[in-house]
Amino acid sequence: MKRKLFYVLLPALAVLSGVFIMGCKDNNEPGTDPTVSGSLHLDFDNVVGNEDLKLNAQTYQNSVGESFTVSIFNYYISNFELLRADGGSFIVPQDSSYFLIRESNEASQKATINNVPVGEYTGVRFIVGIDSTRSVADESKRKGILDRFSGPTNEEAMYWDWNPGYIFVKMEGSSPAAVESPNGKYYYHIGGFGGRTVKTLNNIRTVQIDFESKKAVVTTELSPEVHVLADVLKIFDGPTQLSISEHTSVMFDDFSKNIADNYVNMFRFDDINAD
Repeated sequence: MKRKLFYVLLPALAVLSGVFIMGCKDNNEPGTDPTVSGSLHLDFDNVVGNEDLKLNAQTYQNSVGESFTVSIFNYYISNFELLRADGGSFIVPQDSSYFLIRESNEASQKATINNVPVGEYTGVRFIVGIDSTRSVADESKRKGILDRFSGPTNEEAMYWDWNPGYIFVKMEGSSPAAVESPNGKYYYHIGGFGGRTVKTLNNIRTVQIDFESKKAVVTTELSPEVHVLADVLKIFDGPTQLSISEHTSVMFDDFSKNIADNYVNMFRFDDINAD
C-alpha cells in the first residue's frame, strides 16, 4: 500500500516542481508577469505627405490644388489602449491618458505611457479629442494638460468658453485660396463631444494603429519608441475633399464632422526603436 502511494505521489510532485520552476522565470521576459511593468513611448511626427511639417516656412498643396502654409497645428489624443500580441490589451488609466501634441513644441510630440505591463504589443488604439466624461467633469479633474486656465491648453487657446468644450484639432495658416478671409488666413478648429444636456455635434474619433510585422517589447529595462506619422494632407483629402476657398473657416458647424472624418485617417505607423 505504501509503495502504491509512493508511485502516485511522484507524478504529482513532478508537476508541482514544474509549476514552481515556471514561476521563477525572469520577470523581464515578455508576458510572464503582468504585475511587472515598464514604459512605452509614442513619438508623433507631423508631416505633409512625404515632407516634414514646417510652420510658417514652407508652402504646400492640398488635393484640390490650393497652396497653403501652416502656422498652428495642435491636436488632443487620449484614452489609450495598447494591443497585446496574445490578443489582450492594456487600457491606460484615464488620468494618465491625455496628451496635447503641438507642432510648435517638440517635447509635446512624445507621449510616454508608464506602468505598462511587461509584454509584446502589436498596436495602439486612442481617440482624437477629449471624451465626454472628462469634458464635463469638475475642474479639479481637469488639471495638467486639460487645465483651461493655465498651461498649454490656455496658452494655445484649445478651449471654447463661448461653447464650453475642448478644441480637438486646431489648424491655421495662410492661403491665396482663402478669399473669404480679409487677411488671407484659414481657420479649422474642430471640437464637439456630443453635448452636456442636449445632443450636439460629436467629433470624437477613434484611431487604431497596427504595428504591422513589428512588436513593441516592453520589459523593465526596454522602453520601446513607436514612431507615428500624422499627415496634414489627410485633413484635406478623405471621405470629403476640403477646399480652402469653399471652407475658409470651420468651427462648430455641421461641416466640421466631415473634417473629423478626414483627420481620423491622418495617423500611420512608421517604425519601432528599442530604447
